[in-house]
Amino acid sequence: MALRARALYDFRSENPGEISLREHEVLSLCSEQDIEGWLEGVNSRGDRGLFPASYVQVIRAPAAEPPPPARYANVPVGGFEPLPPPAAFKPAAQQPPPEPYPPPPAGYPFPPYGGSYQPSQGSDDDWDDDWDDSSTVADEPGALGSSYPDYEAAGGGASGRYRLSTRSEPSLGPRGAGHPPGHPHPPGGGGAAKSSATVSRNLNRFSTFVKSGGEAFVLGEASGFVKDGDKLCVVLGPRGPEWQENPYPFQCSIEDPTKQTKFKGMKSYIAYKLVPSHTGQQVHRRYKHFDWLYGRLAEKFPVISVPHLPEKQATGRFEEDFISKRRKGLAWWMDHMCSHPVLAQCDAFQHFLTCPSTDEKAWKQGKRKAEKDEMVGANFFLTISVPTGPGASLDLQEVESQVDGFKAFTKKMDESALQLNHTANEFARKQVTGFKKEYQKVGHSFKCLSQAFELDQQAFSAGLNQAIAFTAEAYDAIGDLFADQPRQDLDPVMDLLALYQGHLANFPDIIHVQKGALTKVKESKRHVEEGKMELQKAEGIQERCNIISFATLAEINHFHKIRVRDFKSQMQHFLQQQILFFQKVTQKLEEALHKYDSV
Repeated sequence: MALRARALYDFRSENPGEISLREHEVLSLCSEQDIEGWLEGVNSRGDRGLFPASYVQVIRAPAAEPPPPARYANVPVGGFEPLPPPAAFKPAAQQPPPEPYPPPPAGYPFPPYGGSYQPSQGSDDDWDDDWDDSSTVADEPGALGSSYPDYEAAGGGASGRYRLSTRSEPSLGPRGAGHPPGHPHPPGGGGAAKSSATVSRNLNRFSTFVKSGGEAFVLGEASGFVKDGDKLCVVLGPRGPEWQENPYPFQCSIEDPTKQTKFKGMKSYIAYKLVPSHTGQQVHRRYKHFDWLYGRLAEKFPVISVPHLPEKQATGRFEEDFISKRRKGLAWWMDHMCSHPVLAQCDAFQHFLTCPSTDEKAWKQGKRKAEKDEMVGANFFLTISVPTGPGASLDLQEVESQVDGFKAFTKKMDESALQLNHTANEFARKQVTGFKKEYQKVGHSFKCLSQAFELDQQAFSAGLNQAIAFTAEAYDAIGDLFADQPRQDLDPVMDLLALYQGHLANFPDIIHVQKGALTKVKESKRHVEEGKMELQKAEGIQERCNIISFATLAEINHFHKIRVRDFKSQMQHFLQQQILFFQKVTQKLEEALHKYDSV
């Protein structure tokens, strides 16, 4: 017996996988079992998908055609409490076996399950030494704050803990009420319908907005204790929202990469010496320690662009050129970490910089504490403190315009950076191979001419022969100058471009979180206008969206500020090196020219 249902109200689809309904329309149901208030079926236009169960009435009459298979019978809905089966639910033996949730399409930008960063592991980054522990739960007392007391004092002391929650208003998404999560109750429900209207959840549970915890925070489902030291303050600056400056700015140098061994020489690795300016105490870190830190920071800060590390290399990792290039990349990475007001003060980063290399116990305690951090996901947004009072509110349309403008900017910058990187790389290759070869070919030709002239034994021609031979040597030296020059000017430019390409790759996810929050605000406003949601509930959603918007705009402003600083400095360095290079070339030519004065 086929199942059919009649639509009681109009319904307009808003998300992928939903279908629209018209009042009195007859639909074919795939299954009578609803999934958190949703049914799957086929409408009269042949569209197949999900729709609210409360918008239809099941028609218990036989039909000629069997129902299509229930593709969505096993769709996981994150964070929802399971519903008891309806009275008409058939025994499991009579139900067709549900198909697994379809995998994301090829090229999908997010991992299939879980939103946390997975550090890459390679031959030079094994975790099989005394500094590591597979456990991720710390029972020992914290070791992070004690290693850097100044920051704790600056934040008012880490002892103050405040319970923050976004659950102060009635639940935004009542479960088990028989109504679809994310759509209003049918019209005509009076006050009860208004108080129980909800803002929809994204059907795509793999989106960055969902995985970052942004959706749960905006919908009022985050709660936790926030210490004074965990607070991240956004202030209003001359360019708009900005992260509050670090009261104790510092830098950290990366020097003297050395090859070390363990297991009696059976395993080798490169250790880098770090010297933070605020402690003056050197520590040694391997690349895998950088990799672990990056993973923790990328997971903790969904609206902050954590700079990418230099790429790994499976072979040739002990070659001098590779070690030098990696050290320069790590130096850029460290500069951006120390320059960021939030990242520089993060407990995990301070532990990485200050924990003595020989103190195994302190390292493990700090590592475990960072991995146990509860202020991640939706709770991370509880730590953000934004301006309040007159003139501190954000206009949503203006925010959306600024974010859209920045999105267009990053797209154009990414294209330009790729083009410049390709051009610089090609030009450097020509200098190292082509230009050197051509100049040395000219020098060789001059040398052949000089050797031919030496066959003339007349005394008055000896000076000319020597001058031409010197000219040949000058062109040979100029060829060497061309081959060495990219190390001085083009390579630093390409290193900077590589760092910023990592930042540009981060911002689509950051923007997606902010856009998702704006979408929830617009939906709540529409519910209020239709009289289906209380104003207080919608205002709570907008307040939480403002927090995400403040943080996003603060990160955008920091990006522009640091970008201007970096590219100004790098372009100055590039042109200075170009001038020095051509001065060296000119000097070689002038020396050759003066040889002819005595001929």
